[in-house]
Amino acid sequence: MTVFKFGGSSVGSPERILGIAELLKEDANSGACRAVICSAFQGVTDQLILMAQEAASPDEHYLERLRELEQRHLDAIRELIPPSGQSPVMGGVKMMLNDLEDVLQGIFLIRELSDRTLDFIMSFGERLSNFTMGRGGSDYTAAILGSALEVEEIVIWTDVDGMLTADPRKVKLAFSQPEVSYEEAMEMSHFGAKVIYPPTLQPAMERKIPIRIKNTLNPGFSGTVLSAIQSGSPYAIKGISSISRISLLRVQGAGMVGMVGVAHRIFGALARGGINIILITQASSEHSVCFAVRPEQAILARELLEAELMMELHSGKVAEIIVENDLSVLAVVGENMRQTPGIAGKVFQALGSNGINISAIAQGSSELNISAVLKSSDEQKALNAIHDAFFFGKRKPLHLYIAGTGLIGKELLRQIHERSGAILKHKGIALQVHGIANSRTMLFDRNGINPGNWEYLLDERGGPMQLDIYIRTISDINLPNSVFIDCTASEKTGEVYDQLIRAGVSVVTANKKANSGNFEHYSRLNRLAADHQVTYAYGTNVGAGLPAVETVRRLVESGDELISVEGVLSGTLSYLFNSFTGETAFSELVKNARSQGYTEPDPRDDLNGMDAARKILILAREAGEQAGPDAVHVGNLLPEAYYAIPTVDEFLEKLPALDAHFEKLRQKAEKAGKVLRYLSRYEKGGGISTGLEEIDARHPAASLKGSDNIIVIRSKEYDKRPLVIMGPGAGAGVTANGILKDVLGI
Repeated sequence: MTVFKFGGSSVGSPERILGIAELLKEDANSGACRAVICSAFQGVTDQLILMAQEAASPDEHYLERLRELEQRHLDAIRELIPPSGQSPVMGGVKMMLNDLEDVLQGIFLIRELSDRTLDFIMSFGERLSNFTMGRGGSDYTAAILGSALEVEEIVIWTDVDGMLTADPRKVKLAFSQPEVSYEEAMEMSHFGAKVIYPPTLQPAMERKIPIRIKNTLNPGFSGTVLSAIQSGSPYAIKGISSISRISLLRVQGAGMVGMVGVAHRIFGALARGGINIILITQASSEHSVCFAVRPEQAILARELLEAELMMELHSGKVAEIIVENDLSVLAVVGENMRQTPGIAGKVFQALGSNGINISAIAQGSSELNISAVLKSSDEQKALNAIHDAFFFGKRKPLHLYIAGTGLIGKELLRQIHERSGAILKHKGIALQVHGIANSRTMLFDRNGINPGNWEYLLDERGGPMQLDIYIRTISDINLPNSVFIDCTASEKTGEVYDQLIRAGVSVVTANKKANSGNFEHYSRLNRLAADHQVTYAYGTNVGAGLPAVETVRRLVESGDELISVEGVLSGTLSYLFNSFTGETAFSELVKNARSQGYTEPDPRDDLNGMDAARKILILAREAGEQAGPDAVHVGNLLPEAYYAIPTVDEFLEKLPALDAHFEKLRQKAEKAGKVLRYLSRYEKGGGISTGLEEIDARHPAASLKGSDNIIVIRSKEYDKRPLVIMGPGAGAGVTANGILKDVLGI
């Protein structure tokens, strides 16, 4: 036998009430269902509270709300009951509403609303629906009746699939737990889980009657059973809940150490003032006590404590009582925590690695609960971070924000779209794009942007691009494991990396500007990333997808001593001089390279040698050189006049005038049995340089093809036979693949 209880969302409309009737038919006919309890219609209790408050204001708008309430219930009667049976039901509803109006009129006249009167007014919601015992009382009623009738199970019908691992409005991947103990349910409901009213559990616990929570919108789903016995769970915790708005009060002072009875006085004063305490934590030194209360009680709580500890405050034994606002408390709950080591460490690691600071920590003596107080702005991020750590330990989501939709950005989005399934299967990493921006437009979606349809979405739903707003929105969305990907060539974009890193966002960049500019900026970004436990990755700054930066860094970290790094580092210049055999004019080769995506947006940024200079400077810095851009001797391939040409198109029109000059250089090298290559060099103690050189066939760079790069590294361990890295060093495909590799490395 069972008792059924239906929550407000289950009786939110006539259609849902008819659905309940269908659910009950079989059980009612068989006698399996002994009682049915229904809440007030969805939203009615809140409406009644507002009416009462308006009447006490006084504000005559309460009468409009009363008429709306009446109309809603009369409309439901007309839809649910045949015309022949409507009159007596309508008469009963109208009489009840007349009583409610009389009470509200009295409140309006005396301008006073007592707790007792408010309780009475709230009861009309369930009375209009069927039966009541106050807000939350329908759950309690079901438990009392179930206990008295000694039923086999109490079934509470609501609008979610049982008790979930977290609030699905805050944690998208929350899922239903098949079994939860009474104690776990009590802890979770205390800390914000709204599925069950806490006092409901007591009558059921006394008789050991299971409570099943089911979804009226998904009646075939088994839901969650709350009971004294569990068959076991594969997870170390059962769920995470939170209270979104709290204030933290801190009482501290050197004079409190050894002060007998101070805790009794503190909490006695709060109890006499009717202050409800949500969480308590005390330092082992007895130097401080802090506790969480509702924000609306924080000022009163401080005043009560100031009165109680007046002498201690005056003498300096107790410092000023501090109130911190805009906080939330988050609770991790589960019986398995008792026998599982490292739970607390895992909780705080998940928070710390996402840049979330903790104001206070508490753990219950039952070892069922670890609670942490943190900024309200970090609540959702913290819930998701801990949820991912405990329930998806082998599946890590990365939340991506992409700047730049040129050749590289477009190719990156294509690769994300096509490879996400394989990446999830093989790496356990779920890539989710939440932001896309170019120089004109930006688009955000907390639920994710389809990378297969991004161009249409950006055009249809995007707004004007403003870099400061784009960066601020990433921080405001505040998802764990967030990654900003820079596919631009903009110096301004590189200037905001530090803001992102300080906000706990990893940065992956193909943009060389930040790492090849001011040395202190480059150094600061790497230090900040280490301090904030996020990733700052720029492997594609040198060699596109080749592991040049990674290799130099690891050699240095291993203690090896670098002697030199040299090679062809510009894919553009590699393509130009590898292809420059005399069959095609130099200017035509530049145009070809640009059309294939090998060059920077403006090819002059390659031909001036600055692209190669930036790359060798970055490698020198990875090798340990504290060098600035002016330390690089750059071999420029163009006369200065060509940089004054205002547009790229005009530059390309005038470039053929230099074809004879380059052909002369080529023929000179050919007569000497050599070829032209644009080489970059770093030598420890010998400087950093780039320039066009004639090299013979024995040089490793002589055999390069297409846009391939080559990096030749000599070190103490790789001296007689250098370490050589060679392969495609330019192009949207390999660069995007390199970016994706850096992202997956996070």
